[in-house]
Amino acid sequence: MNTNLNEILQHSTYFGAFISIFFYWIGYYLQKKLKKPFLNPLLVALVLIIALLRFLQVDYETYQLSAKYITYFLTPATVCLAVPLYKQLTLLKKNLTAILIAILAGCISHLIVVAGLSFLFHWNRDFLFSFLPKSVTTPIALGICNETGGMEELTIIGVTVAGLTGSILGPALLKLFHIKNPIAQGLALGTASHAIGTSKAVELGDIQAAVSSVAIVITGIMTVILVPVYIRLFLP
Repeated sequence: MNTNLNEILQHSTYFGAFISIFFYWIGYYLQKKLKKPFLNPLLVALVLIIALLRFLQVDYETYQLSAKYITYFLTPATVCLAVPLYKQLTLLKKNLTAILIAILAGCISHLIVVAGLSFLFHWNRDFLFSFLPKSVTTPIALGICNETGGMEELTIIGVTVAGLTGSILGPALLKLFHIKNPIAQGLALGTASHAIGTSKAVELGDIQAAVSSVAIVITGIMTVILVPVYIRLFLP
């Protein structure tokens, strides 16, 4: 570990924030230029940040110390999702029952998939509890993780992978299965891939963005309820 460099960067207020924004911009540019789904800006930024920290031998704590300022923008960014939601409020009310049923089915499917993976790969309880809340936003997922006794690091990995998978593969899967209804598209992305999936839904249209925004909230609420129920019923 490069101790001197770590000490220097610990006093650099915006090092982590700068490289995060810069590498995200590189990913955004590459995606717009090359039109490749796998060049997701977040994925590109993650890879480049990890590579740089490894090359400089800078530990994660030093990076996070100056990157935490980016999280201040999460709340206003999330609030912005209320704009397409407000514009499509009448449509959402009209299809509320179908939306709730679809989201409930998605939440139950999440639990079944994680339980199946746990059985297949012989996960211990810590691993299982860590990945159960993989399809909700990070703050909610970490809250569930702490309540159930999971490991925060694994939970963050699960949430990130779920989001990136939906954002990268979601549009292709929707096309593959001929899912053209904008409400169904928004529900799929928001329920499976939380905020990162919703960012892709915004690109598809206002209806998709509005429904996906609703799906984030309701999926979070349902997951908070369903995970403890699942644990009590099936993991005594």
